[in-house]
Amino acid sequence: MKREQQFVKNSIVLSIGTILPKFASIITLPIVTGYLTKVEYGTYDLITILVSFVLPIATLQMQSAAFRFLITARNDSETQKTIITNITVFTIPICILTLMVLFFLFPKIEVSTRILIILYFFVDIILTTVRQISRGLALNLAYSISAIVNSFIEMLLVVVFIWALHYGLNGALLAMIIAQTCSLFYLSAKSHVLSYIDFRLVSKTQIKSMLSYSWPMIPNSLSSWIMRVSDRLILTWFMGVEANAIYAVANRLPNIFSIVQSTFSLAWQENASISVEDEDSAEYYGKMFDHIFRLLVGCMALLIAFTPIIFNILIRGDYEEAYNHMPILYLAMMFSTISSYLGGIYIAHMKSKEIGITTAIAAAFNFLINLCFVNLIGIYAASLSTLIGYMWLSIYRMRNIQKFQKIKFHYRRIVLLLLLLIVMAILCFMRIPMLDMLNMLTSVIVAFALNRILIMRLFHTLFLQVKKNIRKDS
Repeated sequence: MKREQQFVKNSIVLSIGTILPKFASIITLPIVTGYLTKVEYGTYDLITILVSFVLPIATLQMQSAAFRFLITARNDSETQKTIITNITVFTIPICILTLMVLFFLFPKIEVSTRILIILYFFVDIILTTVRQISRGLALNLAYSISAIVNSFIEMLLVVVFIWALHYGLNGALLAMIIAQTCSLFYLSAKSHVLSYIDFRLVSKTQIKSMLSYSWPMIPNSLSSWIMRVSDRLILTWFMGVEANAIYAVANRLPNIFSIVQSTFSLAWQENASISVEDEDSAEYYGKMFDHIFRLLVGCMALLIAFTPIIFNILIRGDYEEAYNHMPILYLAMMFSTISSYLGGIYIAHMKSKEIGITTAIAAAFNFLINLCFVNLIGIYAASLSTLIGYMWLSIYRMRNIQKFQKIKFHYRRIVLLLLLLIVMAILCFMRIPMLDMLNMLTSVIVAFALNRILIMRLFHTLFLQVKKNIRKDS
């Protein structure tokens, strides 16, 4: 199968496990924002993002090694068993020890809530590890279905625990724990992960080899966490939990774009790693960047343009101020997409240290801007620092990556399209009905113009399939 076809196939399969679950969380957003107090919602948001800080420390990013090492061992079952066994032997004991320590770091929170937080962290870490193992074994469909199982059950339980039973914060935590546990059972059964574990294959050499790749990814994960979370923590510290709640809601709609971005990122990491040794890898990477960038610009244009409608439908409660930060965060997500694409090429070349360094510098920019300006411009310090951090990361990686992988970028096209998105974001911010309508029309034209070949191919394929079905019926 050609590389492009494999990439499209993986993107479609992985989109099932990213897009649908995210939309499920959007459906429950009115319940969460409407039935949790601002303090509860702010705390709930902090808990869900804190797990992304604990996970790389507790596991030393061994789940990243699982994915990358298993890709190169897809035709060697014995090596697969060795990798999975040593990941399991290393991850679970370290995870339990870390979470025991974590339990005593929240003395002011009720014991019942602390127990639920620890359970949520534990299940999330194990589930994340099994998901990366499944991706490494090329079980992308099982990976995606497990995510759907997770989101569907969580959506139902949010309705039961928060809307019907009024369990508040504990209800939200229970919903996540039960949903992730069900997802873990499903994925473990489909991947037969337990059958790969053979304690006779425990090897210090194998663990050291994987750690040499994974531990430099810790600074990258922590820096990425800082990029996403430091602004929320600083807002909470200087302005209170309610300010964090407003900023968390402001991120909800821009995160819709991250759904699309994360789908391509997952598929691209695998595709880039498989293609890294090809003779035409430089040309291929440049061509794929161009295709993905045009598609994502079209998606971003549509999302920005229709934000006034989406916001009024999905957001409940006193969160009107959140709207003002969304145009800035949209642009931040666009630069995040560029840096994520380039990160896939770093992973393909196993440049884990370089990934950590570049992300750490961007995170430092984000943190310092937040800290210096939060008392001057309030929540805008958070949204602007996120934009500046991702912008710097994208520009730096585009230059730095040329040291080990020559890629031709169409800089003029990139700049023009980014300027177009900036103009659309400004019009979105102004909230003038006529300008909103102009934005909507522009977004449809731009999305079609940039991706007309892809759209026509999809319609042609769909037409042929329908025609084939008609012939069968007749």
